Amino acid sequence: MVRMAKLKTVYACQQCGAKASRWVGKCPECGEYNSMVEEVERPPDRPARHVLSEERPVPITEVAATERPRIVVGIGELDRVFGGGIVIGSVALIGGDPGIGKSTLILQVCQRVAAQGRKVLYVSSEESVMQTKLRADRLGAASENLFVVSETNLDVIRAYLTEAKPALAVIDSIQMIYKQELPGAPGTVGQVRECAAELTYLAKRAGISLFIVGHVTKDGAIAGPRTLEHLVDAVFYFEGDRFQSFRVLRGVKNRFGSTNEIGIFEMRGSGLTEVANPSELFMSQDRHGREGSVVVPTMVGTRTLLVEIQSLLNRAVVGFPARRVSGVDLNRVQLILAVIERRCGLPVGGQDAFVNAVGGVEVDEPAADLGIAVAIASSFRSKPVPSRLCLFGEVGLAGEVRGVAQAAARVIEAKRLGFERVIIPADSARALEAPGGIEVVPVKNLREALEASEVI
Repeated sequence: MVRMAKLKTVYACQQCGAKASRWVGKCPECGEYNSMVEEVERPPDRPARHVLSEERPVPITEVAATERPRIVVGIGELDRVFGGGIVIGSVALIGGDPGIGKSTLILQVCQRVAAQGRKVLYVSSEESVMQTKLRADRLGAASENLFVVSETNLDVIRAYLTEAKPALAVIDSIQMIYKQELPGAPGTVGQVRECAAELTYLAKRAGISLFIVGHVTKDGAIAGPRTLEHLVDAVFYFEGDRFQSFRVLRGVKNRFGSTNEIGIFEMRGSGLTEVANPSELFMSQDRHGREGSVVVPTMVGTRTLLVEIQSLLNRAVVGFPARRVSGVDLNRVQLILAVIERRCGLPVGGQDAFVNAVGGVEVDEPAADLGIAVAIASSFRSKPVPSRLCLFGEVGLAGEVRGVAQAAARVIEAKRLGFERVIIPADSARALEAPGGIEVVPVKNLREALEASEVI
């Protein structure tokens, strides 16, 4: 009688890969709840780990510093986020909600690269070749240098990459790729980790720029083990509301560029197009006579954006006052509320406070403090801020307004968009050469700013 090998069931964490002999509600390693999934553990002969190089250690002073060559795609918003283009031989992980437009964006990138005469391989593990062809026709992304295949077997994909040697390859998505030697279904911790590791090794060895598309969890993080983000050179999130037309490409890790940049796109019938003037997206066109609304010039990477900050205060009926924010830091809002009440004498502590950054942008720099404070005071006093006024500055606990960086760039952008007055910290005004056509009002403390904004 032939005895079958007994398979052992284990539970692995989708976030960190930790294993347990039984299911637990909380991972013992990373502390994540409901992240343990069942897997079948078998003892096959594991292949040896690949080594990227066999070089010997050398003094760092003898290493030649060379600039990594890049592929300039030609989509300005994407090239900016990537740090000037796609680095040859780099691996990027791109995540986003289902239906947000990840495949659309990547297919447009493939078309631009293929139009430069470079070979591109698009591996679709979730859609058929015909489905990819229909999307390419709609986007106008047909090119003889763009090759498409529908495959989920890692060994077959590796053979395609070795044979074709493309300049750019896309794996859409990694959760559907599997390796025959490994136990478990596609998408499990072991499969995702091993498949991503082998693809990363192959791309770096062959000089192939690789895009890996990843699913996201209900919390918005890329599904799979956390080591997936450590394996790659860059991690980008494609964000936005599927019911709205605007999308934001944001970098959270980039070994070859800054993570402070964002790219803004608009979804249309012909695909994603760049937003020429992002400040218009984050500002309401008609702000005349609207209380609790101010405009703040904020820096996002190397770009200056004018963002509208809205605030609504309402008397708390019972219990503790509510504090709700969107796009700004809750801790900063609570700090500013305390400073307004203590230093300016406005009793806002017993009010429900709601603060929002229009357009879905995240404003996390201290330069937005002054705008938040004036918006709160404007709502509390029911006095609108002049529509052609903008302001920026950091608010301290003593009520002082501190200077911020890039003051000149903020003032110039405000003038370009038609603003007539700008309130800035007095420290920043000393070294500022104000351009003509806009009045610069320096202030030393929050009370002066509220008086200059005509809300008290």
